[in-house]
Amino acid sequence: MPVVLLFIIFVIGLVIAIPISITLGISAVLPSIFDPSFTVGAKYLIRAMFGGLDSFPLLAVPMFVLSGIIMAKGGISRKLFDIFAYFLGNLTAGMPCAVIVTCLFYGAISGSAPATVAAVGSMTIPILTGLGYDLVFTTSIVAVAGGLGVIIPPSIPFIMYGMASGASVSDLFLAGIIPGLMIGVLLMVYAIYHCKRYGEDKEKIRSEVKKLHDKGLFGVLKESFWALLSPVIILGCIYTGVASPTEAAVISVFYALIISLFVYKSIRVRDIWDILTEAIKTFTPILFILAASTAFSRVLTLMQVPQTVSSFIINNFHSQVAILLVINAFLLIVGMVMDTTPAILILTPILLPIIEAIGMDPIQFGVIMVVNLAIGFVTPPIGVNLFVASSLTDVPVVKIAKKALPMIGFFLVALLLITFIPSISLALL
Repeated sequence: MPVVLLFIIFVIGLVIAIPISITLGISAVLPSIFDPSFTVGAKYLIRAMFGGLDSFPLLAVPMFVLSGIIMAKGGISRKLFDIFAYFLGNLTAGMPCAVIVTCLFYGAISGSAPATVAAVGSMTIPILTGLGYDLVFTTSIVAVAGGLGVIIPPSIPFIMYGMASGASVSDLFLAGIIPGLMIGVLLMVYAIYHCKRYGEDKEKIRSEVKKLHDKGLFGVLKESFWALLSPVIILGCIYTGVASPTEAAVISVFYALIISLFVYKSIRVRDIWDILTEAIKTFTPILFILAASTAFSRVLTLMQVPQTVSSFIINNFHSQVAILLVINAFLLIVGMVMDTTPAILILTPILLPIIEAIGMDPIQFGVIMVVNLAIGFVTPPIGVNLFVASSLTDVPVVKIAKKALPMIGFFLVALLLITFIPSISLALL
């Protein structure tokens, strides 16, 4: 079966809204149906699906999902926002900047962009609109800053890339720190520009910040201490060698549960069943996508798609700059139409040989891929963050996307810097 025809069928499946896991499964089976001599049969594909799920690093994903949900229900995001609002609130764009920093910290807890948008947005959007900020601006800044959740470690897409490439997940986590912080700073620069241009209700903001200042620094720190400590514990366990990323994910679940139940007392024992149910509903689709994409990637490998694509790009684009720009453009387009997990699992085996051929470190490429796909979280038609943010505020997705365009521009600037300055990603390794 021609590879081009296989991809056309795959794209048609996506366009007519067949679930991505089913589209991947159908695409994986088609070559053996059209060509009985093809080496891969149904039994092999089923083994490939189960083999793809039989992975110790993969266990970190449901654990981080569960941890993120517990912390969202436990009000951890509010505690984080309060401490940043205390210090930044009275500055120009201080409250939007506090939202961005909260997304950075919450991303270091949940590892998921949509989870970050849901947890931080549900709490901060009403606060900011109450302070006089435009609803569309507030919604868009949460949607875009939520993308930092997959760049700042721990990151579920980095775990997926590590599985697909064989790269060290711990090294990938380290490599994401400086790019994530840089993008956060660029978003804050835009927030300051926006607030200087359109103004802020300083009186309302001062009144809100005064409530925090009345508690005193010690009072706010006391309330936020355990929330601030959570990313320190998770990442500290990984980088001190106490725990692997998977074990740290389990630690984060127990930490979130203990703090929410016994310290903040924001959830009750009877709420745990609903939290587990929500976590299972969130992770199960990822599991099916993962299984089907593993089978599909095996089929593509046997059809020698990685070698074909690699040869085409290297033979037609001769400079390293041109090759990297083409790959970035391709990943941006893919990010617009495909979910992160299948995109990473399918494209990593295809693109990694090209990256290695031009001498780029696979760790740096992992950061480039995840940043590209993070931009996809806020670009239609898929744009998961846009839909999550829209569901919180009832602002149409198109309006949010339009308002987010300047921030996406800053994201693209960061992407180019990360692509052509390796030390941004590799400085901490």
